[in-house]
Amino acid sequence: MKKIIAFMDWSIFSLRFYHYLLLAILILTVPGDSAHVQLEIIWLLAAFLVPILFWFPQLRLNNLWFCITEVILGGSYYVNMTIHSEFISSPDYLLPSLTMGYLLTRKTFWIIPTVFLIPFVFLFNQGYTLNQSMSMGFDNLLFCFIGIWVSFIANAYRQKNALAVEVAHQNRLLSHYAAQVEKLTLMEERSRMSKELHDTLGHSFISLIMSLDAAIALLDHKPAEVKDRLIRLRALAERNLDEMRDVVHEMGEDDNSLFKQISVLADSFAEHTGTNVTLNLPMTEHAMLLKARQAILRMIQESFTNALKHGKASKLNLELSFVEEVLHIVIRNNGKPLDKLEYGFGLTTMKQRIQEIGGKLTLSSSSGATSFTEVRCEIPLNGVMLHAED
Repeated sequence: MKKIIAFMDWSIFSLRFYHYLLLAILILTVPGDSAHVQLEIIWLLAAFLVPILFWFPQLRLNNLWFCITEVILGGSYYVNMTIHSEFISSPDYLLPSLTMGYLLTRKTFWIIPTVFLIPFVFLFNQGYTLNQSMSMGFDNLLFCFIGIWVSFIANAYRQKNALAVEVAHQNRLLSHYAAQVEKLTLMEERSRMSKELHDTLGHSFISLIMSLDAAIALLDHKPAEVKDRLIRLRALAERNLDEMRDVVHEMGEDDNSLFKQISVLADSFAEHTGTNVTLNLPMTEHAMLLKARQAILRMIQESFTNALKHGKASKLNLELSFVEEVLHIVIRNNGKPLDKLEYGFGLTTMKQRIQEIGGKLTLSSSSGATSFTEVRCEIPLNGVMLHAED
């Protein structure tokens, strides 16, 4: 398309060049006073060259000043030809009119009446009939409109070319954005997987370590009980392996309810760590998306693990309740109170998980007569991330 536009520009430029070249040849071939001929050639060169300073194909574009200089120099030379007809018997201004029509803009709209009036007025004053003068004026006007028509075609190609460039640019942007989205998706998935692995592995290994410590302590005195513990540890390891496979392979929605999963989690934790875990669950359960249930389970796992690992808690109390379409979760332990609240990787991950499903998480600790540490979570059931799909 750029080649077509360039071809049009150069074609119009060549026609104008042909007009002035033809005039120069006619002047040089007609015998006359050498000084007068030189003056005519200088004037003709000025009429051709000066407007080029303002419009040259693919290089300069100042339509207004091109038309002004063309009318002043080229138009005056045409008037001179009508007055001194010894050089050219029937001068015309057709191709310059075509060129100015091609370069027409709102600022140069005055060109249309000008190309008609220049030949009409001066030819009529030179004794031409009204019909002859109007005929020359209309000829100029016709060539001017031809130039305007060619300009419309060139502008259509320019717009098409600009649109193609814009589309190509937008395609590059879309490709860039797609790559960025893919990169962000991978980063988000890696972050999610790291959180899943941290929560699952942390909980699993705490349970295994505590049970193995107990088995080691009883190994010399109660080998039968140690054997029983090891059998249960093997079953726990199998369950942990299955859970890890679920995390890695994204097995998707399962049929277990949140309350059932919490009960299994609490029983397993109590069995393998010796911690007294008390559950207080409502009678009815609201359906939830897998992502919401996973976030809640991971938060509970992390709370249990932190209570045992950092607080050395022996008792845990988990309470769930639904109040005005809000799920309230309170996890309290009797471990050592926190001297200073610091959000490490585990607590930060817990908080992020709950925030992703529209909830909020707070952590508090008391060192009074009955010391405790409490994790409190509130999740609105009307949150976009929490409603189960039909």
